[in-house]
Amino acid sequence: MTLEGKTALVTGGSIGIGFAIAEALLKAGAKVFICGRSKKDLRQAVEWLSASGQVEGEVCDVRSEEQVRMMMDEAERVFGRLDILVNNAGTGYFGKTVEELSGDEFRQTLETNLFGVFYACHYAIPLMKKGGGGYILNISSLAGQNAHPKMAAYNASKFGLNGFSESLMQEVRHEGIKVSYICPGSVNTHFGGDTPSDEKAWQLQPEDIAQVVVDLLGMDERALPSNVEIRPSRPPKK
Repeated sequence: MTLEGKTALVTGGSIGIGFAIAEALLKAGAKVFICGRSKKDLRQAVEWLSASGQVEGEVCDVRSEEQVRMMMDEAERVFGRLDILVNNAGTGYFGKTVEELSGDEFRQTLETNLFGVFYACHYAIPLMKKGGGGYILNISSLAGQNAHPKMAAYNASKFGLNGFSESLMQEVRHEGIKVSYICPGSVNTHFGGDTPSDEKAWQLQPEDIAQVVVDLLGMDERALPSNVEIRPSRPPKK
């Protein structure tokens, strides 16, 4: 897919991995619509990203189907079409056992990481069909393939996302819509209470995930890498 003139929507695009993906897409020639829950972060992100290309944004909590629908309508109104959807918005609670985890925390994790992806895909697919095809990229995690203690909610959400992505890929591939899910390992962001630092420079950077997104979009139409794993090349030895 040539990105020049294409329109992309990136959920959770105001910070971290989502911001890096939005910036990379803009630099590659796409128009980008981002969403996030914080009005302040979103306004600042749009201001920063505007130096790289045409970008718009909307406050949206992807746990709300109605907010996702309205956000999709706004993206179509602004840019007239949708070619690329990057489901990046995510949350997680770490360091809590199932006994310690609250029902609200479990529900919030599933509703953000899995239900939010469903809502976005549900409303994006008709727009992509109208435009003749598209590409959906779901940002998952190696935690969707490898379970860990005190990460049950996050593991469940990402295991579910991977299965959802595999099923969706088979449903829409003959409609000219590609689906890939990307499973990063440790990424040096503020996600999950982590803090970017020089000491964690061995971790993946948000720009690494953005590069994978751009590379996938640049693949020939006949090729579909449906699942990409990316991990730090030299993690600390145990």
